[in-house]
Amino acid sequence: MQKELLDKLRVITEEEAKILDGNKKIEKDIYTAHNDFVIDSKKMLDSGKLIDIRPHTRFAHFPKHRHNYIEIVYMCSGQTTHIINDTSEVVLLAGDVLFLNQNAYQEIMPAGLDDIAVNFIVLPEFFDSVFPMLDEENILRNFIIGNLRQDSGRIDYLHFKVADVLPVQNLIENLVWSILNKQANKRHMNQVTMGLLFLQLLNYTEKLDSNSPKQYEQNQVLKILQSIEENYQNISLTEIAESTNQSVYHLSRLIKENTGSTFKDLVQKKRLNQAVYLLTTTNLTVDDIIYRVGYENTSYFYRIFKKRYKMTPSEFRDRQKLV
Repeated sequence: MQKELLDKLRVITEEEAKILDGNKKIEKDIYTAHNDFVIDSKKMLDSGKLIDIRPHTRFAHFPKHRHNYIEIVYMCSGQTTHIINDTSEVVLLAGDVLFLNQNAYQEIMPAGLDDIAVNFIVLPEFFDSVFPMLDEENILRNFIIGNLRQDSGRIDYLHFKVADVLPVQNLIENLVWSILNKQANKRHMNQVTMGLLFLQLLNYTEKLDSNSPKQYEQNQVLKILQSIEENYQNISLTEIAESTNQSVYHLSRLIKENTGSTFKDLVQKKRLNQAVYLLTTTNLTVDDIIYRVGYENTSYFYRIFKKRYKMTPSEFRDRQKLV
């Protein structure tokens, strides 16, 4: 990270100064007005804001807590150790990114002077504004955000080890710089930057850490969803099973348990999403679109399209022109 930014983030805060003066406990009143330790977005964000950053408080043990917003932790330098839901120990090294489910419990071991982390405080509504900018539906992206923001989400956290991925590092640094310096038009710029960051991270699911059986299974599902995104025209669960030395039954169960959908349903959803994208952004004929999204049986495509959208592809295209 740029030295100018690191120097700003390294400055001892008022809270940290009290800790160094002997007050070894985190002051809960800074973070919440409730008895239970749920860090409140109303305490962390100015009215009307959907995203902000806050340097992680160093020099003290940060007790078990959760958030009523989506937290993204970026490790700028040094390292920090996080205990998630009492079971998973996550060590963040410089350049790592950690996404936390709104309802995951987190505990953080004391950090030193040069263990500098930035906490992104993000309301779920922020992503509602981000993703329409990206046009195309993405089942992997929707799955991740859906899990991070839901009470019943199956993903507790996502730990991306992406220190060596330059585009990710540049985008995060841009976000930090923009927010710290209160850049003009920052909301729109931050939304675009966050969208680009997500697109980059979705290309690096192999960088996800898997230090528990649960995380390993979740990461398997994420990789399958990524495969659907990239190869939806002719993807086969049998081929995935063979390439990963697993049974079709095991993968089917894994997908259903983690997404609530079958493999066939996920592929069909991606193909229909892509068909809609092509209908609204190109002049390709409907027959060409059917072929491009991976269907050979036009009658079947028309049937499932009409079932989902309550109209034919041609009617859908005509209606979009009127919008």
